[in-house]
Amino acid sequence: MTGEPDMWQRWERYRPSKTLWLWSGVTCVAATLAIGFTVGGWVTSRTATQMAAAAAEDARNKLAAAVCVSRFESSPDASTQLEKLKKTSLWDRDYFIQKGGWVTMPGSKEPVRGASDLCVQQLMTTVMSPQTAPSNSS
Repeated sequence: MTGEPDMWQRWERYRPSKTLWLWSGVTCVAATLAIGFTVGGWVTSRTATQMAAAAAEDARNKLAAAVCVSRFESSPDASTQLEKLKKTSLWDRDYFIQKGGWVTMPGSKEPVRGASDLCVQQLMTTVMSPQTAPSNSS
């Protein structure tokens, strides 16, 4: 043996300075924050509030659209109204739904904003049920 200390002995004798401890701590805090807010999914309270508000509005719009579809399909002239809706231009369909009152909730004077587009999308993809389809037994 040459008398040089091995790696373990050097590790035991090493005494870091206070400056090194301080910057190691600062680096660990910065790395923890960076990883937490990017990959870890952490958010600030402002972002969480905005996310909650957006989720609530989205849920409200989906509920209002479901009510709109139900009210539209249960109307006495649903088949003719659906044909009119399909003939209406893409830009005026939400206005057609609002004007018909299907997207205005009971007890409210104004239609639910954002729900008419969802209602139109659902109505355009739905097939009329036999109850609301026109009967040919005249």
